[in-house]
Amino acid sequence: MAGPDDLPQDQPDDTAASALPVPVPAPAAPTPAPAPVRAERKRAPVREGGKIVGQPGFVLHSYPYKETSLIVDVFTRDFGRIGVVAKGAKRPLSKLRGVLQTFQPLSLSFSGKSELRTLIDAEWVGGLLPIEKTALLCGFYLNELLVKLLARDDAHPKLFDHYVSTLNELAHGEPAPITLRKFERALLKETGVAADLTRCTTTRARVENGGQYVVDPERGARSAGASESWPVVSGKTLIDMEREDYADPQTQAQSKQLMRFLLAYQLGGAPLNTRQILIDLSQL
Repeated sequence: MAGPDDLPQDQPDDTAASALPVPVPAPAAPTPAPAPVRAERKRAPVREGGKIVGQPGFVLHSYPYKETSLIVDVFTRDFGRIGVVAKGAKRPLSKLRGVLQTFQPLSLSFSGKSELRTLIDAEWVGGLLPIEKTALLCGFYLNELLVKLLARDDAHPKLFDHYVSTLNELAHGEPAPITLRKFERALLKETGVAADLTRCTTTRARVENGGQYVVDPERGARSAGASESWPVVSGKTLIDMEREDYADPQTQAQSKQLMRFLLAYQLGGAPLNTRQILIDLSQL
């Protein structure tokens, strides 16, 4: 099944030089790597009466509610994934209309204790470059995973920080396959469904570089049999994934198939819309 990192790379004519002769410029200084996004020190949510004020968050998804409002799925640092009603957000002069955009760091204020809160205010914080082209589809893929795999009102501050770092890497042109594998693995770890890949569940011994293994979604790695329907990967791939080392092309290829299998299991076979978009684009 195709994933967002299967997207074709940008066409050469997007960056190709003109056919006319031009002076050869002096060698440019190498582009600096994206600065690591440091996790903020853990702070208690700011409360004013019955309101939460200035909560860091991102829009994951939104859809219309009544004539002028929106229901917005947001991912917050201290409350996890929550739903809020943005009253009047569809009105032309609403302050919220231009603020509630995906992949933009926001400061959110809301009230209520039910499953659906009331959004009081949202302000753009800044600090992240916009993501474009292939990276944009990757971003929607991340959001869809969060919507479908995170329970409401289940805080994951470490995953929130990882989400910010992942958007930052995508915006700076870091390799999408590696960036996505790291986030997928972090998501499964934070939700408590990722086993230690470096230990064989049947023998309790550490996996061997040259061995062949399959990963049981419920238990973890075990030695591969003669005929397996699950993805077979090398012990080196499992060790590399646990270390977040994706330099080896074989590790990249095998981890891609393995993570698709594990995510499909956790999704209960439900399709991902971003993958379907990719399939449709590949058929144009």
